[in-house]
Amino acid sequence: MEKDVDGCLDGAKTVPSASLGTEGTETQLDGFVGAHPDYNEEEEEQKYFRRKRLGVIKNVVAASLAGTLTYSVYLGLLQMQLILHYDETYREVKYSNIRLEDIDRKVLMGINVTPVAALLYTPILIRFFGTKWAMFLAVGVYALFVSSNYWERYYTLVPSAVAIGMVIVPLWASMGTYIMRMAQKYYEYINYKEEQEKERQRAPRDTCNTYIIVFQTIFYSCFHLSFVCAQMPMVFFLNNYLYQLNHTLFAVKHCGTLSHGTLPGFNKTVLQSLPRSVNLIIVESGLMATAFLAMLVVLVLCGAAYRPMEEIDMRSIGWGNIFQLPFKHMRDYRLRHLFPLFIYSGFEVLFVCTGFSLVGSAMGWEVTERGQVMLSPCSLQNYGVCALGLERLAYLLMAYGFSASVCSSLALCMLRLRRHIPLLAGAFIHAVLLVTLFCWAPEPRYLAQAPLLYSIAALWGTGSALNKTGISILLGMLYKKKERQDFIFTIYHWWQALAIFTVYLWSGLPMKAKLSIMLLTLVVAVGTYLWMERKVAWNVEVRLPRIPRPRHKTRGYRYLEDNSDETGSDGDGDKEDDDRHPTEATTEDELPKEDGQQLG
Repeated sequence: MEKDVDGCLDGAKTVPSASLGTEGTETQLDGFVGAHPDYNEEEEEQKYFRRKRLGVIKNVVAASLAGTLTYSVYLGLLQMQLILHYDETYREVKYSNIRLEDIDRKVLMGINVTPVAALLYTPILIRFFGTKWAMFLAVGVYALFVSSNYWERYYTLVPSAVAIGMVIVPLWASMGTYIMRMAQKYYEYINYKEEQEKERQRAPRDTCNTYIIVFQTIFYSCFHLSFVCAQMPMVFFLNNYLYQLNHTLFAVKHCGTLSHGTLPGFNKTVLQSLPRSVNLIIVESGLMATAFLAMLVVLVLCGAAYRPMEEIDMRSIGWGNIFQLPFKHMRDYRLRHLFPLFIYSGFEVLFVCTGFSLVGSAMGWEVTERGQVMLSPCSLQNYGVCALGLERLAYLLMAYGFSASVCSSLALCMLRLRRHIPLLAGAFIHAVLLVTLFCWAPEPRYLAQAPLLYSIAALWGTGSALNKTGISILLGMLYKKKERQDFIFTIYHWWQALAIFTVYLWSGLPMKAKLSIMLLTLVVAVGTYLWMERKVAWNVEVRLPRIPRPRHKTRGYRYLEDNSDETGSDGDGDKEDDDRHPTEATTEDELPKEDGQQLG
């Protein structure tokens, strides 16, 4: 019995020790997986959102750099090739049996005519691939065009030119949407505390206008440098082979408004010696490497514009609806009143002849800032090249590019002034220049006019910068809903493409007629824009189409709300129409508050 009692006592003594061991283990476990004593949740949250903001800035800079590199390569290559193809000796010696003139005309047609149909497929392309991948695809097509110039034949140049025409509008629409989304995301990461406190309240109407202005300014300041970079092949390579102006302009009698169509009397031979094929391959290889670098910048440095679920939602409204919505958005009076401004924005690019007036085959060719090529109707071939010679064409372009890049920063005045001031300032500068060019014709081969011509190039760049940057900022301010942005920018750049196609058709008109059309379009554009601003100030109701609610076909937990216990979230259509998810209800119910009352 004593042994039993002792055994019981021994057992009783072991119980407290066991409990003490368990408590020690729990203490150690808490110390290992529990919160660190020095952990500051608010500080870590600030660091997290700071990294997010830096990521957004990196995305904006990367997209701007990619656009600059892409157009630098494209415009530089096209400018060099068109000058080479214009030279009669070059065509006969190198391509006498392939009818290079006919190929170049078809290249022009492919680049200028194809964008007319872009409204039919651009929103579908952007929604299908996503904004970032649409940009990547378009930049890749530009790289394909560069590679096709290694072997200049009909079956390489013409298909690549058609492909370029197909992606011009998608590239610009996706870039505009991308910069807009970055501005909105930056605002979210700046005001994350306010968003947590007011997550059920609607944000003020002009919440992210500041970041829209700043980011669009950064983009266009970088992009306009592409005009400068595009001149590097000509400055460091092609100018060594060009004749001086006394040879190329020997038979030219009239310049400016005294001329009709393209520059009459321009010499058919502009190259004093033909460049070696090896040297051309070296230059094109450098351009090809830059094009690949632009693709890598988009692929590696540009983050996604939307979260994966947001892209799924935007795609899930139905491809038929995506096809129709750009046409339905044109019922909005704000867009209708901006159509003349969009058209003038395309027309004024034809004066970017200040530097893009290239002579091709038997006619003038012009490379526009949006990458399209057209017959040069108002080009400074009739002004700058006529007075200073083809060898100074690159420097006129560089003056334009530097001025446009620097003056894009003037759009920052929208932070303090009303938004219509930069647009009206740019329109006023262009109006004065158009009247000046209408009344003045330079003397052929007269270098003393160089300061005036460089000043005109710089001033035109100033007006173009205010015009392009101001329109993009204005569209961002008017249409903040992420579901609408790709449609709006598609409409904008499609109207620009239509205007440039019109310019492609009117090349035979006299110079004064072309300048008159531009001036008339500018006056109408300013008038309709001011009337639109007046109607917005009067709170005239807008007519915007309803964005359909996403209809997910995939079943699973991904489409359930966190607080939802529904088992049939993706049931039949009738149930989906009646039982809205909170996020979907917010998406639809907030549309009239932000964009105005909807009538359809």
